[in-house]
Amino acid sequence: MGGGFMGFGLFPGWLSSLRARVTLGTIAVLAAGIGLIAFVLVQRAGHDTLDDQRQRELAEVIRTANLLSRNVVDLQKALGIVAAQLPASALASDAALSEFFEGKPVFRSLFSNIFIARPGGQVAFYLDDKGVQRLELSIADRPYFQRTLAERRPIVSDPVPSRVSGLPVVVLTQPLYDASRLHAVLAGALNLSERRLLSHLVEARDLDGEALTVVTDAKGSVLAHPDVQLLTRSLTDEPRLADAYRVWLSQGSPVEPAGLQLQQAGDVVSAAGVPGADWMVWRFRPQSELLAPLNAARKEALAWATGLIVVVSLLTFALLSWLLHPLRLLERRAQQLFGAEVPAGQGWPEAGGEIGRLGSVLKEVSISRDKLEAANKDLLSRLVSVLAASPTGIAFVRNERVELVSTEFCRLLGHSESTLRSSHPSQIFASSEDFASIRPRVLEAFARGRTYAGDWKLLRSDGSHFWAQLRSSSVDVTDAAAGTIWTITDISEQKVAHDQLEWSAGHDPLTGLANRREFEQRARSLIDRSPHSIPAAIVFMDLDHFKPVNDEGGHAAGDAMLHAVAQAISASVRGSDLVARIGGDEFALLLEHCPPESAVEIAQAVRAAVAAIRLTRGRQTFVVGASMGVASLLQGTASVDEWIAAADAACYQAKSQGRGEVCVAVREAA
Repeated sequence: MGGGFMGFGLFPGWLSSLRARVTLGTIAVLAAGIGLIAFVLVQRAGHDTLDDQRQRELAEVIRTANLLSRNVVDLQKALGIVAAQLPASALASDAALSEFFEGKPVFRSLFSNIFIARPGGQVAFYLDDKGVQRLELSIADRPYFQRTLAERRPIVSDPVPSRVSGLPVVVLTQPLYDASRLHAVLAGALNLSERRLLSHLVEARDLDGEALTVVTDAKGSVLAHPDVQLLTRSLTDEPRLADAYRVWLSQGSPVEPAGLQLQQAGDVVSAAGVPGADWMVWRFRPQSELLAPLNAARKEALAWATGLIVVVSLLTFALLSWLLHPLRLLERRAQQLFGAEVPAGQGWPEAGGEIGRLGSVLKEVSISRDKLEAANKDLLSRLVSVLAASPTGIAFVRNERVELVSTEFCRLLGHSESTLRSSHPSQIFASSEDFASIRPRVLEAFARGRTYAGDWKLLRSDGSHFWAQLRSSSVDVTDAAAGTIWTITDISEQKVAHDQLEWSAGHDPLTGLANRREFEQRARSLIDRSPHSIPAAIVFMDLDHFKPVNDEGGHAAGDAMLHAVAQAISASVRGSDLVARIGGDEFALLLEHCPPESAVEIAQAVRAAVAAIRLTRGRQTFVVGASMGVASLLQGTASVDEWIAAADAACYQAKSQGRGEVCVAVREAA
């Protein structure tokens, strides 16, 4: 009977047992399922972990760059403050200079050495940790000195060898003025090997394991490195960053304060520009280090999975041994089915036994199984469609009623499952008009065999709103009664970021006013709607006496003046008027529904408001004026450029008439 009814002869040895084969199959399926799930989850976790770590590294390098920028700005401010306090008479006496700087111990501690150079380049005063030294030196050939004289503003130098110590230094300069004449340059030098400027930014042993932080200038020369031997050398000499540096060069060497992620096989490299200094901060970490916790977790998970498979296998084998005992009785009786020794109606277990009950319920089981299979198939079809749509907020909608919802769907809307089930889907929208608007779009997408996707404002149970991406897919495109699957994802943060980005694209970051792009778009819309948009006017404004503010007060004073001018203009115009900074010290007004005489009145009010500005910096008070040109929109105006050119020409005429004037463009309608 070894090769009889059950076909056990196909399996050698212990595998001829059904119990063993079922156990082995269960183990195989379990191992394959656990292995596949573990593989997918580990791969996804690795990808997500690496993405998260890249973002963390990028945020860290941006933070470091911003901190370094603040340090440079603080040093420049310190130089500016000391320069403002330094009396011009002290430059004629070393004793007076020594006495002055003796009273500035905090300032002296900021720099490796401090020196003052005449406009001809001769070093008139030199102070370091050894005290005052008399040196016969000239820095007239130094580019940073030449730029300070030419541009008459503070400069941060490239790394250069010190002419006193020979060590690499970075020099920060501050022009000194006697009245309006530049009569000397105050400078502070930072010895790169001392890490005065870069303390706490680059350490010999990074707290992040194998992480490396390096600072270079815009040309790739190393300013800060744990290994001082690499100072002033090219970043190509650092093998851990060489490939990323070449990628950066191929991208045009962008000094990007928002940060960059640079491709380098097996490593995570981030870089960010240092605002104001044109330096770059580089950060390196090997991927193996970042993924080490995940790899350890993978090994631990593998050990647990192996143990689970072993335990489940033993339990399965024991359970099957008990469950299949009636089947062994059936096997013995089945082996006698074709024998004549036992009649067909005899030899079966008594009523109530497993074999007896099996015979009596076989037909009922078959019928019940068909019904159960049909019900399971329908349920499985729904669940597969729901799960295939999205892992986020999910709802099954049929006959305009919500039948199934996921936990995430309830959480996003703040409703319980019982509240949402059987509700009308319009209740989740911010308004009934939105729901009425989405229906034809969904039907159009279904008609094309596509899934609908769109961004909509939804309503929470507490009355608050949030932006969500809503996707809707049909269970069966040929049968509308089969229902649809809805998925929602909260995109409120992305929406806010997008709106902020759109605002930034149309506004000047310094003043908060509209920029030239936004101004021209609004003006173009008025031209397109002409003559219905008439009367309208453009007022073009150019600041008078603004250059001395920048030259004498520095860029900070210039920026403050521009900001004050922007506020003065905004306070002098109507709420419907558009105020824009066109560029530099040029501003423009777009006045809708404004006759020419009203435009001139507004321009005069703006001119007076600007003239009333008083900006005090130290002992200096700065005043600016405004020359303004007014050009009204005429029928036949062909382009924005033509309209702006007319206002600009009128502004130029105002300047030529002595400044502080308002002139009206004289044109004829086409």
